[in-house]
Order: sequence, then C-alpha cells, then structure tokens
Amino acid sequence: MGSFDTEDRPLEQEMALSEPDYRLLVDQVQTAVFVIQKGRFLFVNPKLLELFGYSKDEMLGGMDPMLLCVPEHRDMVREQTNARVAGVPGKAYEIECLRKNGERFSAQVWGVRIFLSAQAADLVTLHDVSAIQAATRYAQQRVQLFRNAEELARIGSAEVDLVSGTVTLSSGMHAILGIPLTEAPPGTDWLLARVPSVERPYVQAISEGVSPDDVCEFQHRIVHADGSLRTVLHRVLAEADEGGKVIRTVTLLQDITLQRAAEQKLDKLANTDEITGLPNRNALTEYLDTKMREAARGGRHIAVLSIEIDRLKLVSESLGHAAGDQLLMEVGRRLQPQVSQDDLLAHFGSGEFSLVLAREESVDEALARDIAASLVDALALPVAIGDNEIKVTCDIGISLYPVHGDDPEKLLQQAQAAMYRAHELGKNQICVFSSGMHSKAISRLVMESGLRRAMERNEFELHFQPKLELVSGAIIGAEVFLEWKSPDGALISRSSYIRAAEETGLIVPIGEWVLRTACLQALEWQRAGHSMCRVAVNLSARQLQQPDLAQKIEKILIETGLDPRLLGLEITEGALMGESTRIARILGDLKALGIEISLDDFGTGYSSLSYLRTLPIDVVKVDRSFVHDVTAASQDVSITRAIINMAHSLQMRVLAEGVETEGQLALLIANGCDQMQGHYFSGLLTADAMGSLLRESKALPEHLLLRRSQQRTLLLVDDEDSIVSALRRLLRRDGYHIVTANSGAQGLQRLAENSVDVIVSDQRMPGMTGVEFLRRAKELYPDTVRMVLSGYTELQSITDAINEGAIYKFLTKPWDDERLRGHVAEAFSQKGMADENRRLASAVLRANEELTAVNDRLQQLLTNQREQIHREESSLSVAREVLDHIPAAVIGVDLEGMVAFVNADAEALFGRTTALLGQDADDVLPVDLRHVWRAADQSYHDVQLAGGTFRVVCRSIGGENHSRGRLLVLVPGSAA
Repeated sequence: MGSFDTEDRPLEQEMALSEPDYRLLVDQVQTAVFVIQKGRFLFVNPKLLELFGYSKDEMLGGMDPMLLCVPEHRDMVREQTNARVAGVPGKAYEIECLRKNGERFSAQVWGVRIFLSAQAADLVTLHDVSAIQAATRYAQQRVQLFRNAEELARIGSAEVDLVSGTVTLSSGMHAILGIPLTEAPPGTDWLLARVPSVERPYVQAISEGVSPDDVCEFQHRIVHADGSLRTVLHRVLAEADEGGKVIRTVTLLQDITLQRAAEQKLDKLANTDEITGLPNRNALTEYLDTKMREAARGGRHIAVLSIEIDRLKLVSESLGHAAGDQLLMEVGRRLQPQVSQDDLLAHFGSGEFSLVLAREESVDEALARDIAASLVDALALPVAIGDNEIKVTCDIGISLYPVHGDDPEKLLQQAQAAMYRAHELGKNQICVFSSGMHSKAISRLVMESGLRRAMERNEFELHFQPKLELVSGAIIGAEVFLEWKSPDGALISRSSYIRAAEETGLIVPIGEWVLRTACLQALEWQRAGHSMCRVAVNLSARQLQQPDLAQKIEKILIETGLDPRLLGLEITEGALMGESTRIARILGDLKALGIEISLDDFGTGYSSLSYLRTLPIDVVKVDRSFVHDVTAASQDVSITRAIINMAHSLQMRVLAEGVETEGQLALLIANGCDQMQGHYFSGLLTADAMGSLLRESKALPEHLLLRRSQQRTLLLVDDEDSIVSALRRLLRRDGYHIVTANSGAQGLQRLAENSVDVIVSDQRMPGMTGVEFLRRAKELYPDTVRMVLSGYTELQSITDAINEGAIYKFLTKPWDDERLRGHVAEAFSQKGMADENRRLASAVLRANEELTAVNDRLQQLLTNQREQIHREESSLSVAREVLDHIPAAVIGVDLEGMVAFVNADAEALFGRTTALLGQDADDVLPVDLRHVWRAADQSYHDVQLAGGTFRVVCRSIGGENHSRGRLLVLVPGSAA
C-alpha cells in the first residue's frame, strides 16, 4: 500500500477531508454539512438530514444533490458546484431550498473544493437563514411603509437630541429639503439655515419658545435645494427631563405649497368664468364699483355694455354643451381685442357678456355706441364648430354712469334692460337705456296678470325632489319646486314666470304660499312617521329684501305647527350681492329659529369667499354644472373638490345637485361630499309620489355609502339651567354631541363618563369656580380645549389660568350667537389639529422605535449566528485534533461498506500500502478485520496486524435502529 503524508497537504484540504466524520463523532454541530463527489452525496451530517427530512439512506443511495434546492435555482447551483470542483474559489451565496415535504426555506451556502482519494469533491456547509430574511423583510417593509406615508402626506420628520447634539432626519425630510440621503449628518441649525433670512427670527422665536408636551404649529417658507421657495406647515413637540429642561424635540414639516397654490387658484376661480377664462359677475361688479368712485371724483362718465349671444341655446341643444362652450370661448377671444387697457370684459354665464368702459376721458353715448358696433363687427364672421359654421349675432344694451344709475347693480340692470329691448328690435341691435321702454313693461304686465289669476284659481302646485345623506343613504328631505299649470293643463316654463314674479314683486305672496304649503306637507309626512324629512324652500333676492321676513316665516311655522328643524331655506349666490350685512342679520335670525340655511348654485360666479365666512350657511349646494364634470379627468374635477374642502373648512356641509350617474355619485362620495339630489335617484315628484318613497324607505345602494369618523363631543357647564338650554339649542345645529353639567363636580363626572373634545364653562358656580374646574380638567384631561363663558371677570385668576394653559379662551356674557358658534367651531378645529399632531408624532416615534428594535434584533441574530459558527468551527477543530491524537486506529465504514473515515493512527497503520478513504472495506481491510467489521457484535477481538496484536471492537454509529455506519477501533495489544 502507498503512503500519504498528511504534512504535505494544505490545512484547508485536511480539515475538509475530516469534517463530515467529525459531525458523526461529536454530533454537536448544528450546521448542515455534506460532500458531493461525481454528482452524488459522499457524506451528509445529521443536521442536513434533520433540515431536509430525508434519511441518510435516501441521500447516500444515489439521490441527486440538486433536489435540495428549488428547480429555478438548480442550474445556478450546479454551475457553482462544477466551478468549485474545477478549482474556482468558492464564495457564499443564498438559494431557496426544498424540503422533502415540499416546504421551501432560504439558506446560505458555502462550498470549497477538497480531494478525497485523489479525486476532487465539493464540501458544502448550509445554514437556514429564513428567520434572518424574514426579519430583514419586515424591517424593510416598515421602513418602506413609513417612507410611503411621508411621501403621500408630503411630510418629513426630524429628531434633535439636545443633550448629544444629534440630529436625525427622515427620508421624507430629505425630500422636502431636497438634500440627498447620503449627505453628512446635519447640525442643530439644520432648519434655520434653510429658512429665508427674513423669516428666521420668527421661526427661531416660535421654535425655541415651545413648551414641553405642547404641540406648536405655524407656517413659514423654506429654501429647497434647487433654490425654490416652499411653504411648510411646521409642527414641533418638545420633551423635557424630570427637571423640566427640554432635552429632545421632534419636528414635523408638511409641504403645503400645492395646497396654498390651490387656495389661490380657488380664489381666482371665485372671480373667473370657467368656460371663457374671463372675469365673472363678481369681479366685474367690484371693478365697476371702484371705477364709479374714481369717475365721481374726476367728474367723468363711464358706460356698461350688456352683450347677449343669440345662438348659444340653439348650438347647445343641437350640437351639445361642448359645442356651446367652444362658441363662448371663440366669442370671448374675438371680443377681447376691442377692449382697452382700462376696460373690463366679463362673462356672466349663459352667453351673457358685460363690458365696463372706464377710461381717462369721459365715455359718452356716441363712444359707447361706436365700441358696441365694433363688437358686433368682431362677431360678423361665422364661427367654425366642428363641421358647422355658426353665424353669431348679438344684442347689446348700454347704460351710462351717472345718467342711468349710481350703483353697480343698478347700472347692470339698466344695461340688461336695454339689451332686452335690443333683442326685441332684431339681430345685432344696439340700444341705450331709456325710461321710455314700454314693450317690456307691457309683457311684464301680461305675465303679472296671469300670475295673479293663477293664485286666485289655485293653478299652482308643489313638486319635490328628494335629498339624500351620503352616510346612511337615506332620504333626509326634499327641495320644493313651484309648478304652474295653465287652465288647459299645460305646464308653463318655470324660468319665465319666476323671473316675472321677481320683477313684479309677486314672488313675495307666491313665496308665502309656497312656504305655508310646504310646511303643511312636511307636517303631514311627520305625522305619518317620517320625522326626519326636511322641506327646503327657495328664497329669492326680492324676498330677502323684506325687513320682516324672519317674523313672517316664524308666524307660518307657528300657524302650521311644524318643527323649525324640518324647514330649510335656500338662497342663490345672486341674492347675496349687495347689503351683505343686512342679509347676514336676516339669515342669522332665521337660523336662530332652528331653520337650515343652504347656499344654492354655488360656483356659478356670483359670490366671494368673504360672503361664506360671514353668512350663517349650513349647506353649500354645488351647482349642477360642476357636478356634471365630476367624472371627467382629475384636473376638471378639482373645482368640485375645492368647493367641498373649502366648505368643510368653514364647518359647512356640501350637497351636490344634478347628480345623474353612479359614477358622478361615487366620485362625489370619494371627495367627501355630504348630500346629493338629482335624477340618479329621483326627478321631481308629486307629494303623493314623494310620500310613497318615504313609506318604502328607499335609499342609495349600500356599496356607495360614505362612512364618517366619530362624533365631536362638547361639554357645557353652567349652574343656570336656562343658560345650558340656550347654549344647547344654539350649538346642537352644528352637529356636536352635547353633554351638560350644572357644577364643576358634575362636570368632572361628565368628563369621566364621556370622551370630551371641548369644554365651555361658566366662571361663578357654587362649590367650584369655572377656573378651578378647568384647572382640574387640564390636569386630568390635558387634551381637551377649555373655554370660560361668563358675565363676571376676576382678572387675576383668569389671567393666571390663561398663562397656565388651563383656559384656551375667555368669552363674555351676554354672547353673540354667531361669534360664540365660531369660537366653538374654532376650538374643535384646534382640537382636531392637536389630535392629528399627536397622532403623527406618535406614529413617527412608534415607527422609529420599531425600526430600532428590528435593527437590534437583526444585529443580535447575526451576532448569535457568528458566535454559533465560531463555536462550531472551534469544536470541529478541537474534535479533529482530539481524534488525530487518540492512541488508537479509528476507521469509519458507511452503510454501503465504503471506508468513510480514518484517523492519523489508522493512516499510519494502513496507509503505507494503500489508500483507505473512499475504498470498499472488503477490498482494503485485512481478512480478520473484515470478519470483525461484518459481525459488529461490539465484542473485543484480538487480531494480528502489521506484525503486532491489536484489540479490535466494531460498533454501529447512531444505534441499531438508526445506524449511519460502523466504527472500527484498533488498540495495540500492549495498550489494551
């Protein structure tokens, strides 16, 4: 037999040759190890069998090693194995493995080439890294979730440790500032350095003045890395140590640049006609008012031209509304060049344009006619609409200041009156207003006479269109429409007789009849069990001019016996023009009765945002012209969305009228609309048909309904029952959940029983003053917003309470209803923002803590893995050395009879004549040893070998039932 010198072999090869057998002997290694030679398993350790669920017989019985990995990885693994056997240094890589039962898991694999019996083999070590990968994926998911939340909300967070000076910016903050994630850690001036210099003192003063555990919020600008200015909503929360010293701050910045731009766009929309892009009626009226004052001071004349396009209705009806819009845009484009720098051209809607001529020189009738003639000429050429050429004609009326009027509305009315007269005269006519225009008066008298007869003959009747609430989908009321049937049964156009009724003043008695009849009908439905059906009656501008309107409506309610909450009043934007203070007072009186006030046809271009802030509006009705566009592209639906957001910010509900399709309704719901009406659910109904709908409890489809957040809770504390009752009546219309108490002690009890957002308390109460109660409430429920409403003021205690933060506001009795409602609404808004700030700050802290914990777990897991591998390597090294130094020859034979292991003494004993490893035991072992190996009776036998006597024993490895081979131990006779 030849000799094999172990000292000539590399250390790595020597370790690899003996490593599988060390597993069998020590049985401690928890790493899967196997050897592949010639595409088959040569050695497998117990951990490999346990990990994959195969038996040793299966693996060593010719099983393809590639079955251990999933099919899609086998080609790659085979290439890696072949490359290592060919001499390419191996490196660690990860694969998906496949257990015998079909389960998959991730593993990290190391391989190295070794030589067994002078033939190259692949020694492979495999670790299950599924837990590590799962933890890594979880951490990555949490990081990505946090980044997505910041990206969607345009929010960034920063944490400043004031003790160590460490500043940590989130990825969202990097995005807001426009700085790369790889940039060096910032200093404590990370924000101020990016604030415009003019705003730095303001930002620094507020940031440094924030109190611990109190959220501070304000807006300012920052300079983005690209040099652009961005507007941010800045929230900062300070954390103090036990001594009250601020040691840590958390800053949230939300990029609201787009929101501010949208607000500015909304303001522009309020003064711009959507179709033509020209100023609307509101903008023109304000401009006319300004120019009239300038003209009065300079002694100059100005003119107003009212221009109506004659063919618009025909084009819209025959070619569609899009064609009508195209015609209007072309008309506006042609008229614009005729307008000088000091003039203003506006579009009022429905093809009516108006032009204010306000120049440095006086505008007389001759100049106004010349300009009007130039407008007619500008429209002379046909307009191409698709394949059609439309001949455009117009009628122009002229009024002059100060000859025909001394206020904007009057001048516009006179110009329109002249325009109507021009229309009567034919096409492309120009007419200057004069008091001698009798034809229109005659027509008006005829209509007036018909209306009077209709009232006497009971030719009027009411129709109803249901209104639905988009949370429950149920009918909550109906809008009332007046129908006029002539004696022959034909319906007369509503627009014609309503306009005539307003112009003649008959709208007042007709309106009273509508109100009384609608109230009686609502009372009938209430008695039939439909207690929540509110009827909504339209009020005209003429009706709002009545000084005793509130008293008349109150009288009708008393006479009919209807609960005021079941009556709603709708006013159009046009009715808001002029005398806004008086109108606000009238509407305030009506709302004080419990009547709901709605602003009809919002968005048509008459009102401004200032009206909405000052008028007591409950519901804003989005005009059907916007609702029809709600299913269009996102940029087209932005007007509707802006109106909804604006109304909600002013604590108003939004109703969309003219809803015709499920698509429109779904998008309105998605954009937060509160109510709807339209032909999608129902058209106009008679009273009987409406009653049938109520009896059937017909509602919107369940899958479309909108679910809202939890209720807002208000606590009223006052020792006078009458005050509590009055406050409850005033504030319940705003949708609050109201709880009451008659003392401070009872107020604390109510706080324990309810989740309260806002507290309004009297000051002078028996047992405990309001300030003492609110101080106690602040200690127990610091998140509440607390206000005092009192007719008495103890200046020092009130001042101390405000300085301590126990009181948000101090209000005095007697109170102004609308101001009080505004203060309460503002308090709820403040509470909502504070809740949202706390939620965001908590979410950021929670995410950071989770990320830190995951990182710690990953680090600990990796450390444990490294320590385990190190221990196993050390154990293997020790085991190898121990086995090599055992004063006995050790030979391991596998189940197939192949010599799988020999130690140093065995090599020395037999290796001089032949190589043992990898050979069949029957071929290489002496005859006496073969008998001992085959018997494996665990008895000692004396055998003559190499000129000496050896005591030999053969034992099964792994037990009789789970044998993994046999082990021969030969001890020299003298040693035995």
